[in-house]
Amino acid sequence: MAPRRSKEKKEDEITERTAPTGEVVYHAVYREGEHELERGTAELALSGLAAGLSMGFSLQSESLLQAHLSDAPWRPLLTKLGYSVGFVIVILGRQQLFTKNTLTVILPLLRKLQREILGKVARLWIVVLATNLMGAFLFAWLLGKTNVFDENVRAIFSRIATEAIQPNFGLLLLRGILAGWLIALMVWLLPFAESARFWVVILLAYIIGLAGLPHVIAGNVETFYLVTVGGISLGHCVIDYLLPALLGNIIGGVALVALGAHAEFIEADRMLK
Repeated sequence: MAPRRSKEKKEDEITERTAPTGEVVYHAVYREGEHELERGTAELALSGLAAGLSMGFSLQSESLLQAHLSDAPWRPLLTKLGYSVGFVIVILGRQQLFTKNTLTVILPLLRKLQREILGKVARLWIVVLATNLMGAFLFAWLLGKTNVFDENVRAIFSRIATEAIQPNFGLLLLRGILAGWLIALMVWLLPFAESARFWVVILLAYIIGLAGLPHVIAGNVETFYLVTVGGISLGHCVIDYLLPALLGNIIGGVALVALGAHAEFIEADRMLK
């Protein structure tokens, strides 16, 4: 009996130390998507508003780092760590972020292409996107219309926002696809990252910030700031930044990751039926 118990103990240890299979990750993300689709509208709206506000800390943190570091070629390598702050708050705080839901809620829809599920996805996307943007605008208004930060920091807000909106529509769209891809990959990695969850969020958000890839919520805190201080019109903000960033993020999250994950683990999907 003793050798058998020893063998069983070893097998349990091996199982604990083995990385989960792709099918297990698929099931975990799929179940999360199902749960999100069943949440009430008011709950989604409050969580989405909180997420939009929280994303403002990316602009604030990056700007404060710039204000306290000397102007040198290596400075972006440190200041872009501040861009990760909003993502850490939102993702680890389980708040509703639109780009996160370009992966999770799409898997249930791909499993069953039904009008009812499509309606639930549309409801979630509309509510979360609208409240995310509302929260982002409120945070930008706070930065632009109050004296919470001094003129030096506010000048940095404007500089970051101006740089963000410089690329043309097509380039922002392409870059937005990469940003949406990275966010969806972040969501895919998180279920079994365990103690490394914090670093997964930091690393991928840092890459998005360092590469200047547009994120429809974090980036619009920046462009909304320019709107509040009279730098650009709201129409300019919506057409020249929000729209290409939104389309790119959706394509990156849905087409390049959700569809790929679904196709790769199609057998696991059939098992759920």
